[in-house]
Amino acid sequence: MAKLFYIIGASGAGKDSLIDYVRQKIPADAPVVFAQRTITRAADAGGENHLAISTQEFLKRQSLGEFAMSWYSHDTYYAIPNKIDDWLTDGIHVVVNGSREYLQQATQKYQNLVPILICVDPEILAARLFARGRESVLQVSRRIAQAIRFEGNIHHPQLQLINNNDALESAGDRLVQIILNTAQERCA
Repeated sequence: MAKLFYIIGASGAGKDSLIDYVRQKIPADAPVVFAQRTITRAADAGGENHLAISTQEFLKRQSLGEFAMSWYSHDTYYAIPNKIDDWLTDGIHVVVNGSREYLQQATQKYQNLVPILICVDPEILAARLFARGRESVLQVSRRIAQAIRFEGNIHHPQLQLINNNDALESAGDRLVQIILNTAQERCA
């Protein structure tokens, strides 16, 4: 059965960088695809390559049932397109940039979900958030407090933890290993 790799972690933990790293390292013939999120944030805001749309367009698409998953966080709407259901049905593993707050709903919908929590120490997280320059000091403080609160409260029988305090390659190679090992189990 194809797996849904649900990448979660605090904003600034390095999810986008790790997903980009894995995208480059996964062999072209591996049965793995990467879902592009739809977000109500400008395309040039930095971070992941996403489909940027207005809130009005997002809500319209959501009401039409175009999203497999959607959530609202930090004044922004996020969604994963329905296409992932086709891929999973076709036996293709899917990697998504998910939400910690939406994990329970995602788990209920996808029995084949493998959550992967990207962990980072609070002081490193603060430095990354300040470096990207999208949040105020108060917003960064709130994000760090939220990260600490969530990390200790995420429970799932398939949960994988990846520490991303050091070089990107270290955490990236670990994520590649998790995904490829699961892909090989499918073919065995």
